[in-house]
Amino acid sequence: MMVDSAEKSSVIKMLPLKDRLEDGEYTTGSWNSEDGKLCCGYSSFRGKRASMEDFFDVKILEVNGQTVSLFGVYDGHGGAHAAKYLKEHLFENLIGHPQFISDTKLAISETYKKTDSDFLESERNTLRDDGSTASTAVLVGSCLYVANVGDSRAVISKAGKAIALSDDHKPNRSDERKRIEDAGGIVMWAGTWRVGGVLAMSRAFGNRLLKQFVVAEPEIQEQEISDDLEFLVLASDGLWDVVANEDAILLARGEENPEAAARRLTETAFARGSADNITCIVVRFHHRAAADPPPPLD
Repeated sequence: MMVDSAEKSSVIKMLPLKDRLEDGEYTTGSWNSEDGKLCCGYSSFRGKRASMEDFFDVKILEVNGQTVSLFGVYDGHGGAHAAKYLKEHLFENLIGHPQFISDTKLAISETYKKTDSDFLESERNTLRDDGSTASTAVLVGSCLYVANVGDSRAVISKAGKAIALSDDHKPNRSDERKRIEDAGGIVMWAGTWRVGGVLAMSRAFGNRLLKQFVVAEPEIQEQEISDDLEFLVLASDGLWDVVANEDAILLARGEENPEAAARRLTETAFARGSADNITCIVVRFHHRAAADPPPPLD
């Protein structure tokens, strides 16, 4: 059933986050669920870039009495407009999808593509042609849905093992190269592999001039919440360019809480020479009663 705007306000309630700006550079914050089953921390840092084109979103909602958690990292390129648009609209559109609860995977796929179309329409009369990645995780009940467009990435720790839940959309990925060339595009080397010699990723929101080849159709993975699922790391490529999946999990496990883990990951990426904006969300799953406080990640 589609929830209209009037009804939505009575069934969807935003739960509070703790947010602060540290040192004028790092934006960090955290949230803990009331039932003690979930907590998250996030950290975002401009780094060596002259401007900030990363955005992130954390939404904890009650929909018809059910708690739904949504986490997103958006890495803009060619400008910040596309990433900012995703922060403002992607989850709002997803929650409003008529099958958000009943068929979450379908809702995510359709919402990604519709939001991309809406963004392009909103930019129709401008000379801009920026774009953005999107790496999102949506927790509905006991199921985690991870969707990705571009080269931001989602990695989970399962029984201590790092497992990627997304595959970067790079133009030299064999299936992506074939899709682009079948559509009449070309992939060529220009310092790195690029679509049309321009864009170093094969899927993105925006990028109107390359839209025929650079689609916003997400790849979605579904993960059941089991006792061996410890935490999730969502981050822009400012982290993954210099921190391997396994390193990210080890670093996060060494911190007492997700906010400290997210902050350590961004600091480590910067120390290792990342030249990009760096944004990271760490979500920890607790498989015990709320009254029994969780141990440190290490």
